[in-house]
Amino acid sequence: MYEELETALLMADTGAQATTHLLDDLRRRVKAERATDPQQVRALLADAITDWLRPLQKPLAVGAQPDGPTVWMVAGVNGAGKTTTIGKLTWHLAHHGATVLLAAADTFRAAAREQLGVWAQRNGVDIVSQDGGDPAAVAFDAVTAGRARGKDVVIVDTAGRLPTQLHLMEELRKIKRVVQKAEATAPHEVLLVIDGNTGQNALAQVKAFDAALQLTGLIVTKLDGTAKGGVLAAIAMWAREQGRELPVYFIGIGEKLEDLQPFDAREFATALLS
Repeated sequence: MYEELETALLMADTGAQATTHLLDDLRRRVKAERATDPQQVRALLADAITDWLRPLQKPLAVGAQPDGPTVWMVAGVNGAGKTTTIGKLTWHLAHHGATVLLAAADTFRAAAREQLGVWAQRNGVDIVSQDGGDPAAVAFDAVTAGRARGKDVVIVDTAGRLPTQLHLMEELRKIKRVVQKAEATAPHEVLLVIDGNTGQNALAQVKAFDAALQLTGLIVTKLDGTAKGGVLAAIAMWAREQGRELPVYFIGIGEKLEDLQPFDAREFATALLS
């Protein structure tokens, strides 16, 4: 029974360390409950995973700061679904009655600016962009414009990059510094978008981007495919070891706008074992 569950957890990208920890927790629960039925044991594992992931469950605060807009900076590797996620976040915010301004600070990829422009148009929100300009300057202009226009939220899109591209990681730090110059308390959220299909590699990305930017939260995309997203258990373990909170604000489970959903530990644990 335990072997079968261990295989299921490893197949779901939970990672060896988190799997061992979860199975130890499960054994304690099984002993306490005197559980013998396989379904009951599975339900107890779902409870263990839920408790393990619960520190990651936290709503993303929406609304302006007392002295200006709330600023979210969004980073991630190429192809994680960053720009699409920002489009969906904008839709969520607009539906909650928040006013949004988008900053197209991905000045490398013309397609990224166009893509963000389409999302801005669809959601009826403002966008600040420059053709091939300095990403930090775009971010600065956007935060300044956001305050001048009385917006609730400014979302800064950044170019996709690999943590090994050190000059690009330095550029992210620069964008963050410049945003702080535009608004002393900003960015209020530094969000990393990770692809749920990348398994344990996602944990490496979290560590690298966190070292550069001090992340405040995660958004996990593409959990509708073969990925089971068990890597969240490994991320929860790492956050626990670091003695800090790193919430997963949203998960993406499909293409539709409403498929970007707030993270729910119980639902996630159940889906992980299904």
